[in-house]
Amino acid sequence: MANFITPEDYNASIHREILSSLLRETSAGGQPNPNYDPQVIEVCEDDAILEMCSYLDKTYDCNAIFSARGGERHSLILRFALDIAIYHIFCIHNPYKIADIRKERYERALEWLKGVSRGEITIYGAPRLDSEEQKKNSPWQINAEPLRPTLL
Repeated sequence: MANFITPEDYNASIHREILSSLLRETSAGGQPNPNYDPQVIEVCEDDAILEMCSYLDKTYDCNAIFSARGGERHSLILRFALDIAIYHIFCIHNPYKIADIRKERYERALEWLKGVSRGEITIYGAPRLDSEEQKKNSPWQINAEPLRPTLL
């Protein structure tokens, strides 16, 4: 699931300068920050994917979805993964000063995921689990005794 989100993907959602500032890639003088940890962004991306999987895994093949690369990735899932990852990055920087748009996009992503989880929303084009696997994941599992022979 690593590398589902690439650094270039952020350009459509957040300015590079803002992302760099949040990640503290450079110091106040614009020099490279010796304390910069590139794994911070990877941790936030992995957390976002795991958060999404917790909603999607009953119906959708999360391994297939998040192992896709490049143009094979589902654009809507990628957009929501970015929104969640960026929200987590903002939380690391200063959780008390998160921009309203980031909160709204995160909450929108969660509402969408909840709708998918409840079965109210389907993700067009996303790989689904086979029907047997979906039945095992269903909260409704009904079994019955075999029919008894009838007496005439």
